[in-house]
Amino acid sequence: MVKSGVIRCEDAVSPGYETSTDGELLSAARNGQKEAFRGLVDRHKDILVNYLTRLTGCHDRAEDLAQDAFVRLYSSADNYEDRGFLRAYLFRIATNLLRSEERRETRWRRLSPLLVNSNGHSTAPGEQEKELLENEIGDVVGRAIAALPLRYRAPLLLHEIQGWPYREIGLTLGCREGTVKSRIHRGRRLLRHGLEDYWRGGKS
Repeated sequence: MVKSGVIRCEDAVSPGYETSTDGELLSAARNGQKEAFRGLVDRHKDILVNYLTRLTGCHDRAEDLAQDAFVRLYSSADNYEDRGFLRAYLFRIATNLLRSEERRETRWRRLSPLLVNSNGHSTAPGEQEKELLENEIGDVVGRAIAALPLRYRAPLLLHEIQGWPYREIGLTLGCREGTVKSRIHRGRRLLRHGLEDYWRGGKS
């Protein structure tokens, strides 16, 4: 992933940074040491892309969101106060980016009947991306997870797939632990309901 010369995920972690904490890496990056930020990207990119892939159902879309999240992290490095939760901060950025993207898509879906040119073709942006997303989500469970509202989907994936504790999920999503537990419980129920037809041998 490359954007504005900041991120090159294919680069190896620079020597001397392997044992540094996330906060130390970001601090070094803030002082102009780009190798430190590449080390930070390399440390978290796989788990972030995996999380976003499960969240969206599309690996390409997940990589784009992860790239944007790292760019946002780099841009906001001066404002970050290290408290040992940079991973949660990064995942919160990525989740908020997806939330904003889905809100934009919802608005475009509502407006799409009005955005038709003289030839009868829709001019709403993002149609190719949506079509790609629909074509790539082939797994039944993946579709069911992707269909969950984001407020349930994100904590469910962070807890069940990534194995995060409730506290870190709360820090990531900006809510209390009790809310996290409630949303995970609700997400599980919605997921079971969404898969009922499949388990019974019907079409999902």
